[in-house]
Amino acid sequence: MPATFQQRLPPAVRRSMRRPRTLLLVFVAVHLGFLMFLLPLIVQGDVLSDVAFYRWWAFNGLHNGNWVGLDKDWVYPIAALLPMLASMAAGYDLYQLTWWLIFTLLNAAAVLLLTRGGRRVQGFPAAYWWLAATSVLAPVAVGRIDGLTGPMVVAGLMLFAARPVIASAVLALATWIKVWPAAVIGVLLVAGRKRLTLLLTGFAVSVLIAAAVAAAGGLSHLLSFIGAQADRGMQLEAPFTTPGLWQAVLGLDDARVFHHRDINTLEIRGAWGPVMANLMTPLLILAALCIAGLLVWAMRNGAARTPLILAGSLAMVSAFVVFNKVGSPQFQVWLIAVVAVGLAHDRHGWRVPGLLMLVIAALTTLVYPIFYGELYTLNPWVALLLTGRNVLLFVLLGWAVKAVVRLGRRQRLDLRR
Repeated sequence: MPATFQQRLPPAVRRSMRRPRTLLLVFVAVHLGFLMFLLPLIVQGDVLSDVAFYRWWAFNGLHNGNWVGLDKDWVYPIAALLPMLASMAAGYDLYQLTWWLIFTLLNAAAVLLLTRGGRRVQGFPAAYWWLAATSVLAPVAVGRIDGLTGPMVVAGLMLFAARPVIASAVLALATWIKVWPAAVIGVLLVAGRKRLTLLLTGFAVSVLIAAAVAAAGGLSHLLSFIGAQADRGMQLEAPFTTPGLWQAVLGLDDARVFHHRDINTLEIRGAWGPVMANLMTPLLILAALCIAGLLVWAMRNGAARTPLILAGSLAMVSAFVVFNKVGSPQFQVWLIAVVAVGLAHDRHGWRVPGLLMLVIAALTTLVYPIFYGELYTLNPWVALLLTGRNVLLFVLLGWAVKAVVRLGRRQRLDLRR
């Protein structure tokens, strides 16, 4: 949690929060809260949100022999099947319970790494912040596969300096589950010291996955996820959809909400929608190249590597969120993973993104799932909540880019002295 908040707590509470036992109790309470939230679904043999798709894909493959990603193109990288299949371990009706258990174990690993197994007191605020942010994002954290890749990225960033092979393998596997960790890998390739280790380990993991897919006869579908969503329009919640959203709210320029039933998303059609959809991929590529260029510049000026990697990771992941035609709420899990590691490294320096992300997470949950029905009917108050969230995402990106620039300038000034 941000330092300013912690400083306002009574001394006895602050001392208690530095004890591993307290952190353990908070962790257990948070994840039991998740379980209580899911219990009505578990009792009925039902599942939450996108977990319904995961269960069907796993069941259909195991029992009917129809495998997504092997027999046909798929929107996810092929390793996404691993947690989906693992969650079938206790059967179809207990799928959500098993999914929660995997989610809990991965979160436990993230907390242990943020605190070095409870031995690094400086990491405790970051661990509490991670638990708080995950709780605020509860419906998407435990209801989307991103909730599993988030703690994997925390693990990769925390382990990279001391255990580069393990960290590289975890990040590579996370990327083969959901593409977004590639943003962190890209930053490590530019600014990290263990580039060759990262490349070779990632290549080895990729070869193993490709070999397994080839053995199953699905090699032709291995990279199908890359172009699977190329024809989709601007999703209702995407940051750059905001002008089109307000055009639709105000009834201007034929802007309207369109339900894309094939991929079960809401999009803005008409007005600026098609133009922005065509611009997003070039803008994302341009933003990524600019951030990579800033990282190279900062390195040449002697910027400290760890702060640069963390600031660069937040900048790159923020760019992946901001310059994206998809605006899914689970994208915030990507951001909290990087911010948690930043807070573990320098909680004072990262208090601004820490506070920003808690507000962004709260606004995200208010929009989805709480008021999502009203957003579909273009309620202006809910559109205002979403607009506030999207504006703060731009602010977060700006903070991260400024942090990279500041690191480069600071070191250059120190060198001149």
